[in-house]
Amino acid sequence: MNILQINSSARSNGAFSTQLANVLATKLLNSHAGSTLVLRDLATNPHPVLDEATLAALMTAAEARTAAQAASVAKNDALIAEVQAADTLIIATPMYNFGITAQLKNWIDAIARAGVTFKYGTNGPEGLLIGKKVYVVLTRGGVHRGTTGDTIADYMRTVLGFLGMSQVEFIYAEGLNMGDEMQSKGISQAHSEIELAVA
Repeated sequence: MNILQINSSARSNGAFSTQLANVLATKLLNSHAGSTLVLRDLATNPHPVLDEATLAALMTAAEARTAAQAASVAKNDALIAEVQAADTLIIATPMYNFGITAQLKNWIDAIARAGVTFKYGTNGPEGLLIGKKVYVVLTRGGVHRGTTGDTIADYMRTVLGFLGMSQVEFIYAEGLNMGDEMQSKGISQAHSEIELAVA
C-alpha cells in the first residue's frame, strides 16, 4: 500500500488534525506489511495560490513555456504524481470559518487538471484518479456533524468524486474548543473511528 498523507493545518506542530492523521497513518502502515508513506505538510511546504500567472502557464503549450512557467507547472505536476502513485490518501483538515484551509484549497486547485486528473467526455466529466481509498480527518472547534454547518464533508466528497475518488471515509473530532470534557470526548470518538476504519 502506498499512502499519501496531506496535512493542511496552518500549524506545522500541535494541530489535532495532524496528530490524528499520524495515528491513522501509523495504524495503516502497521497493518499492511511493506507499505510506504509520503507526507505532504502544507504548512511547512505551502503550495502557491492559483493566480493569473499560474493559469497562463498551465494554458501555454509545454514547448512554448518560459522557464518560470515550466517551473510553476512542475510544482503542480509533482503534487499530481504523488496522488497518482498513492493507493490510499489521508487528508487532514481542520475547519476554518466553516471551510477548508487555504492550504488545502491550493492543493486541490493544483491537482485538479483537465486531461490529467479528470476529463470531459460525451457523458460529462470523468474522474481519472480511480481505485483509491481516501480518509478525510475532520477536526472542528464546535459540533457540526450532520448539520448545515458541516460544509466540508459535502465539498470534499464532491471534489474528490469529481476526480474519480469515490471511496471516501470521514473521521470526525469535534467540540475541540468547547472545554476539556468535550475535547476529550471528541478525540476519543476520533480514535474509535480510526480503529473501525483500519479494521
